[in-house]
Amino acid sequence: MISRRQMLASGAALLASGIPDRATAQSNYPDRPIRLIIGFAAGGPTDVIGRIVAQDMSATLGQSVVVENRTGANAQVATEAVARADADGYTLLCTSLSHVVNFLIVPNVKYHPLNDFVPIGNAAVTPLVIVTAAGSSYNTLQELIAAAKQKPGELLYGSAGNGGSAHLAAAMLARAADVKMGHVPFRGNAPALTEVLAGRISFMFYPMIGIADYVADNKLKVLASGTKQRQADFPNVPTMAEAGLSGFEDTAPWIGMFAPAKTPAPIVQKLTGALQQSLRKPETMERIKKLGGNVVGSSSSEFRAFLEQDIERWDRVIKASGIKAE
Repeated sequence: MISRRQMLASGAALLASGIPDRATAQSNYPDRPIRLIIGFAAGGPTDVIGRIVAQDMSATLGQSVVVENRTGANAQVATEAVARADADGYTLLCTSLSHVVNFLIVPNVKYHPLNDFVPIGNAAVTPLVIVTAAGSSYNTLQELIAAAKQKPGELLYGSAGNGGSAHLAAAMLARAADVKMGHVPFRGNAPALTEVLAGRISFMFYPMIGIADYVADNKLKVLASGTKQRQADFPNVPTMAEAGLSGFEDTAPWIGMFAPAKTPAPIVQKLTGALQQSLRKPETMERIKKLGGNVVGSSSSEFRAFLEQDIERWDRVIKASGIKAE
């Protein structure tokens, strides 16, 4: 009969002879392809930026970072899947503001945006601008706000959907300016912008990408930009802060990367380094700029601190505005 001591000794010998321990697995990471799950359809800003950095990270890490689009419930399906994945660095999430908003407005959501994940880094933000039809009577943000005060609830703004970035930014504007306005949600930015162009919707917050063409064709006016500095495409357009409303640079939808909670710190550090190396490449920065994005490239701790503030910021706006899930 084999004694307990002999069993323990043989077990230790087996470990020493070739079964890798946790530290070895971390030092060899990655030794197989990594899945980067994106909760949005191919072709959107999150997907395109995610694919750009995935390609660069593949070269840096020496293993393929394979993008998998898993759509559904405004990225909730993908987010919950990654929250339940093994914390070994081989299943990652690339997502956006919905990561926070779903948690705040969706009943019985099955993840916590911080407790169930470790941030890898914020790749980029896609700033918003306030646009109105070229033929509208509003030439400045102050004129639009004055009109809203004269006719409470009659001024209409559009968005790509309930609880989306444009909806939240406009709700924040209404709260900051102390006005009441009507929200008209659409299924995407394109149909909402069509109504703004036609003058049936007074204004909307819209990503900067492609807006310069509408302005050049005298179809749209840009009243203000939600950025820290004026943008090169619109040098004569004031920022929201210059128009008297601060804090709107934080409304820019972000695109960041996460790993499941309890992913070992050395793996997170390696992933953060690969992400930041991608975002420092001039060609990557230029590609993101052409998409209307601004590179961020934050560290894991910086991204976490930002997310803590983001949750607090949107929780206040959502509660004050009474925003509910669709």
